[in-house]
Amino acid sequence: MSVAAPSGALLGRSGLPRVPARTLVMGVVNVTPDSFSDGGRWLDHDAALAHGLELLDQGADLVDVGGESTRPGAERVPVDEELARVLPVIGALVGHGVLVSVDTTRAQVAQAALDAGAVLVNDVSGGLGDPDMAPLVAATGAAYVATHWRGPSDVMDAADSYGDVVTDVRRELAARLAVLRAAGVRDDQVVLDPGLGFAKSGASNWPLLGRLDELVADGFPVLVGASRKRFLGTLLAGSDGTPAPPTARDGATAAVSALAAAAGAWAVRVHEVRASVDAVRVGAAWAAARRDGEGR
Repeated sequence: MSVAAPSGALLGRSGLPRVPARTLVMGVVNVTPDSFSDGGRWLDHDAALAHGLELLDQGADLVDVGGESTRPGAERVPVDEELARVLPVIGALVGHGVLVSVDTTRAQVAQAALDAGAVLVNDVSGGLGDPDMAPLVAATGAAYVATHWRGPSDVMDAADSYGDVVTDVRRELAARLAVLRAAGVRDDQVVLDPGLGFAKSGASNWPLLGRLDELVADGFPVLVGASRKRFLGTLLAGSDGTPAPPTARDGATAAVSALAAAAGAWAVRVHEVRASVDAVRVGAAWAAARRDGEGR
């Protein structure tokens, strides 16, 4: 990826640091009936608000609110329904002093969420889902997560075909950066996400984690979203080959959080916050010890 490292102490106008003292932890609130990990648990407004505040109490640095499932095979919801799900929750969390990101591929939803006080747009399509997204991000100066993506949920598994997955993902993210820059988005607004699970149904995820330092070396903050995903369920499968269910993947998720932190990830996106808060501290201590040892 031929890109210059962005300058600036803050990520866009979010108030979040571009280079935090430790890897940040983003907690997840799915205001949906059908998310793969916890569909329906937080669909009710009061339940979603309580869960967001619980994640904050557990140590989350920000809370990611989404109103449309991106699990494999998920169908789209009407934009009005997505807005009705997320806006009251975002407004309430902001009112309690929570830093909120919105998980959406739609510029209309992103704009409404920013107006309600969200500080970051987490777009799993990297702008491919809505041509109005890049101009919106440029106009607002919002922090923006551009995720590697090859198509919507109903077709993404068929797009799991790579030469070298790390090289291909870096190249395709560079193409998204070019589009963002052409629309006027500043480099210091952007976080990159390798898109674990998106057009990566299984083994393609592991090289992206094992070589995460290569993505970090490109100079942009990197978000890692491995939490409870299928490839972890496959790794933890029982003796009969049945994948571990989503909530049984939290220990593995925390392990990924530690390793991601040691590799220099900007943030990890997780459903179970407390263990990952501890894990990123372990990762930071590990990385510091390695640097000290190499300096001798």
